[in-house]
Amino acid sequence: MRDDDTNDDQYAHEGPTGRSDDTPSSVQVGVLPEPAAAPTLRTRLGALVNPLISRPRRVALASGVVSCLAVAALAGAQAVPADRLDPVAAQPALAERANEDAASRDHGRTPVNGNPGNSGKASDSSSRDEPRRAKPKPKPKPRPKRIAPVAGLDRAQMENAKAIVNAGRKMGVPRQAMIIAVATAMQESNLYNYASGVLPESQNYPHQAIGWDHDSVGLFQQRPSSGWGEVGDLMDPEYATRAFLSALLEIPGWRDLPLTVAAQSVQVSAFPDLYAQHEWRATRVVEAILA
Repeated sequence: MRDDDTNDDQYAHEGPTGRSDDTPSSVQVGVLPEPAAAPTLRTRLGALVNPLISRPRRVALASGVVSCLAVAALAGAQAVPADRLDPVAAQPALAERANEDAASRDHGRTPVNGNPGNSGKASDSSSRDEPRRAKPKPKPKPRPKRIAPVAGLDRAQMENAKAIVNAGRKMGVPRQAMIIAVATAMQESNLYNYASGVLPESQNYPHQAIGWDHDSVGLFQQRPSSGWGEVGDLMDPEYATRAFLSALLEIPGWRDLPLTVAAQSVQVSAFPDLYAQHEWRATRVVEAILA
């Protein structure tokens, strides 16, 4: 109750007319005034209706945080360039930056020798233009023709007959001279390269048999003592053949002579008629080698 005998309405809203003159006027900004004392039921209902009324300090703190966030957002918005905020306005700036980046990339990758696809490496046009030359493959060494034995000869005999024919080829003699030479070797040594038991020196050279007919050696049983040549030379089938054919070609009309007569004219054997028996075999062997 006031001094003017007016009853106070504790439920009326307090306004400028309801304040006493001695009420302090310094109210903090942002802080709600403490509500007047009210019945317990109104206080509880008021707290449920407006929780902020019972928490004035938290409301003030929340208001301050919101203000700070608003200021920071405003400052950030001012710091963002206009071209990022406005996509339409950003297009000229982005195009200019793209041109600058392309120019810088082109300048940093200037090709050497004016070749645009070289990426800074020196080009070797000559090595690319010229085709690579494949290294020539080494030619395989010719293998000697291996002829199957014929006319009942074995491998060693056939190889010796081949040596006789090859020597005749090198000399350029006719086929008939080769047949006479092979038939003569068949009679004299059975187409084996003989060494002599009388001449131990002859055994130091490749040989296939050893004979004891004086100093006769080789395929044609030629005697060094008769002037046919040195022992080592006569043990060589090629040399012995050349010696025989050279002597045959010196006989006048040797082509028209029977084989046994032509062979005997060279060999001067004690059995001149024995050469004729080998003519057919010698002919077959020579034809097989020359085929």
